[in-house]
Amino acid sequence: MRTLVLNAGYEPLAVVTFRRALILVLAGKASVLAEGDDPVVGPQEILGRPSVILLNRYIRLPYNREVPVSRRGVLRRDEHRCAYCSKSASTIDHVHPKSRGGAHSWENLVACCLRCNNLKGDHTPAEMNWQLRLTPRAPRSGHWQIRELEKPTPEWDSFLSESAA
Repeated sequence: MRTLVLNAGYEPLAVVTFRRALILVLAGKASVLAEGDDPVVGPQEILGRPSVILLNRYIRLPYNREVPVSRRGVLRRDEHRCAYCSKSASTIDHVHPKSRGGAHSWENLVACCLRCNNLKGDHTPAEMNWQLRLTPRAPRSGHWQIRELEKPTPEWDSFLSESAA
């Protein structure tokens, strides 16, 4: 079972195991905001299994930390959809081909299906008369980097919607 960790300002900070969450709560470093269904049975007491915890002290995160470019990151940014045909994407493509001096950067990489990637080859989208469905750009740092938030549990919904507002 996973536990959502909120910073003292109620923004999502991480997703940890329930054991790590219990350690933070028992050490007095966090408080439980929501509990799951199954309790944790210890030798002398029964504890609620934390689903969402709030840190008691605010953790400062680096402000202008750039997200490193990766294949997985490009696919996540583009929601696993091809930038050319909107079908399911499994690979990435350099908009301006690398063989023609295209950079390996967030602004030059898009998610792409295998068919479009093979058809495009060493050409630019303009040469192929193709339009990009999105403008590639670097993702903003924040809870985008918390991969586990792609599949939130229902107990997290109210806490995630508050942080998005």
